[in-house]
Amino acid sequence: MSLRDYLHEKAEESRHNETLGFLILIIGVITLMSGLLITAIKVENPDWFLFVPYKLDTHLYSLLGLSLTSIGLTLLILGIAFSTHSAWQRTMYIDRLKEAQQDFETRVVEPAKKKQKR
Repeated sequence: MSLRDYLHEKAEESRHNETLGFLILIIGVITLMSGLLITAIKVENPDWFLFVPYKLDTHLYSLLGLSLTSIGLTLLILGIAFSTHSAWQRTMYIDRLKEAQQDFETRVVEPAKKKQKR
């Protein structure tokens, strides 16, 4: 396997990981919103810290809302971090692939042009 093939494969893998990061982000948003909706609809007078309900009531819905909100927020942050990291890796592999292509052109194509001129 040549260096160009390897870099191309790694760029494709990073693109796939970026897509997975976006899917994790979407799952996190859906979970976060469902936890907030459950808390807002079912729990009477919830105590909020910004948008996170923090005071547990004796009702089961308050625990469900808190757990879905915290899981959703965690997935949201992890999805953003994973997709950003994968996008950064992909740009790094693409840049190295461009360098490898330029090196290939200078080593193979330039001497072939010089032979044809003779």
